[in-house]
Amino acid sequence: MALITKGEAHRILEKVIGYSKADECEANLNGNVGGNIRYARNTVTTSGAENDTMLVVQSSYGKKSGTATINEFDDASLEKVVRRSEELAKLAPENPEYVNFLAPQQYLESKAYFEATAGLTPEYRAQAAASSIKPSRAKNLTAAGFLQNNAGFQSKMNSKGLFGFHRTTGVDFSVTIRTNDGTGSGYATRDYNDVAKLDTGAASQIAIEKAEMSKNPVAIEPGKYTVILEPAASFELLRNMTFNMDARQTDEGRAFLAKAGGGTKVGEKLFDERVTIYSDPAHPEVPTVTWSGDGRPQERIVWIEKGVVKNLFYSRYWAQKKGVKAIPPPANGIMEGGTATVEDMIKATTKGILVSRTWYIRTVDPQTLLYTGLTRDGLFYIEDGKIKHAIKNFRFNESPVSMLNNLEALGKPERINGNLIPPMLIRDFTFTSLSEAV
Repeated sequence: MALITKGEAHRILEKVIGYSKADECEANLNGNVGGNIRYARNTVTTSGAENDTMLVVQSSYGKKSGTATINEFDDASLEKVVRRSEELAKLAPENPEYVNFLAPQQYLESKAYFEATAGLTPEYRAQAAASSIKPSRAKNLTAAGFLQNNAGFQSKMNSKGLFGFHRTTGVDFSVTIRTNDGTGSGYATRDYNDVAKLDTGAASQIAIEKAEMSKNPVAIEPGKYTVILEPAASFELLRNMTFNMDARQTDEGRAFLAKAGGGTKVGEKLFDERVTIYSDPAHPEVPTVTWSGDGRPQERIVWIEKGVVKNLFYSRYWAQKKGVKAIPPPANGIMEGGTATVEDMIKATTKGILVSRTWYIRTVDPQTLLYTGLTRDGLFYIEDGKIKHAIKNFRFNESPVSMLNNLEALGKPERINGNLIPPMLIRDFTFTSLSEAV
């Protein structure tokens, strides 16, 4: 079915709530229309389209809740899914942390929907893939990539009168390009709400250059190095840190912001003063839905300001227990940057390493936020302000807390996976062993 309008969503949800006999009822109606194209070995392998709309109903009796889903929207089906959620609620055990649904809320406006993205055609996707495959083939390189686009909506209503509706579009592209001898690899990823900002050819050219530069890497000793982290190298470390700023875990002593003798480190300076991280669902470069899963409004929240921890996020249950505002988890992440370019950082580095990307990151110690992971898709040794040669990949053990204390320079933030992250020049980054990853 086509995307549902705000008025249609309101009518369906109002009908659902009208069928309810429970103490409380909440319904979420979400839909998505999109397409994709995948290629490998310089050849398109799959192309497809998706069209899905789903209704989720939660009914509650006291502290007992049940949830049911359906993708049929005639009156009989709508009533059926409400009855089913009520049946499940009556069978469920009580949830001691149950919190009643919210009353009507005021949500920010977020411009996340673009008609050009919603109207993407299979022909566009084919041309976008060709713009990546052709230059790779011309350089005797092998490309593998994926492009998908979608137009979607999210809507919510509950029996207390809350209603929200949000439309969004997105286009995501990633490509890995390798040398045919298997020793060099380059990667690029781009994601936008507005497809007018996407150039798959330009993104692929970056991956091509990285692939050619990273051929025949040389092994060097592990140790502590000055590094330049491109956004794809630091993104996951920063995301993991932000999503560990949970108030309950911190209060219970299970997170990195917990003090050893009790209490939290909110208000303390833990990072370099140039570090400011916030979330903003209405940011024009990374707009997103303006409410959290439980209906709380998303707003601009500063998590770290000039190196000082400013806020933690709370579940509604834990916020009530502590008597504080129930701040939801961030909908996106925005780290303020500086003016240095990656080229500036390379010129400023006497000895160091340029890291294009990290992956397979896993937690080593949640209380110090120590992570381990691998580099890939282009690792380069820098000497006297110039890239000298490619080097073999490393495993690293590093904490983003330490990393953001060893900051030397910041670049202009770039969008990656719906967030804005700057390239960073970092001292004393810990590489522990060599890796055979390419």
